[in-house]
Formats: sequence, C-alpha cells, structure tokens
Amino acid sequence: MHEYKTIEKPIENILIKEKGSKFIGFAYPVHNDNELKDALEKVRTEHPKATHHCYAFRMGLNGENYRANDDGEPSGSAGLPIYNQLLAHEITNVLVIVVRYYGGTKLGVSGLVKAYKESAKFTLEETNIITRELETEIEIHFNFNQQNTIFTLLSKFDAKVLNFDANENCILTASLKTAQKENISDKLSEMQYISFEFKD
Repeated sequence: MHEYKTIEKPIENILIKEKGSKFIGFAYPVHNDNELKDALEKVRTEHPKATHHCYAFRMGLNGENYRANDDGEPSGSAGLPIYNQLLAHEITNVLVIVVRYYGGTKLGVSGLVKAYKESAKFTLEETNIITRELETEIEIHFNFNQQNTIFTLLSKFDAKVLNFDANENCILTASLKTAQKENISDKLSEMQYISFEFKD
C-alpha cells in the first residue's frame, strides 16, 4: 500500500437548500493538524453568522486519524453523515465542512442526516478524486565533490530536492516515493563517505 485516494484541490460554496435552511459544503485536502485548523478557521471567518459549522475528516493512509463533529446539531445527525461520505468515496487526507444557516423550519434528526449527507455528497461529487503515491523524506550527508553522483542518483529515482546545503560537507534533503525507499538505500549503502537517514 504505497498510495491513497484524495481530492486534487479545494472545492467551496456548494449550496443545497432544505425547507428554508441553507447547507453550504466545502472540501479541502489536508495532511496535518495545521492545515486542518487553517481550513476550519477560514470557513468560520467567511461564515461567522452561520448556525452550525459541522465537519468530518480522515487523515492517514488508512484514514486512521478521523473525527466527526456535530457542532451543536443533535448527536450523530451531522458529523457522521459527512464522515460516511468520505468512507463512501474511499478518500483520505480530506476535510469536509458543511455550514448551515437555519431557515426557521426544524428538519428533525432524519431530515438533518439526509441534508448533511447530501451536502457532503454533492460537494465531493464536484471534486476531482486522484490517487497519490506516498512519499518519504531522506537526508543525505556527503562530500562536496560527490554532488554529481548524488544528483544523478536522485534524478534516477525521481526524487525532488527540498533543501541543499552546499559546503565542504553537504547536507541534502529530498522527497521520493516510499516505494523506492529500499532501492535508493541499497545504492547509497554501496557508496563511500555518505551517510543518510529517512525522516519518517
């Protein structure tokens, strides 16, 4: 398992109406708690007068880090139906927020479940679902005169250089597909005056 399905880019302001209430859906690709907080904060700032900001997210390769939040709606009537749409689409590293403006008519729990489910579903149907390969970071220490060898090796493995500190003793950080971890380790281990470590 070196890949996962997620959404390509954020989708915002997908509107559905139910008995006067407005439900506005948002979906964001998120990879860590900071990105999660930023997205939630952004939507709260844009919709300060909304009655509820309900959301659900899944993060991690198998969606092991997840949460469903009802934000004041009856328990299980909002966050869970949103979360179930993430499961139905088999995606991870995604946050879906549904903002509700109350329209004066109570929907009841089953009405809320349906509305939040549909809002999340319509929002995700607007996204482009893509498959991403897992990546890992590697830090390599080597002598200045070995740069060419190292750069040739990295390009062979389609690695992206993230940081390069060129001194007599160079330090380079690169990201590459996790699937290539073993292969690049074997090659680097055969070289002299080189040390390396994976960051995860």
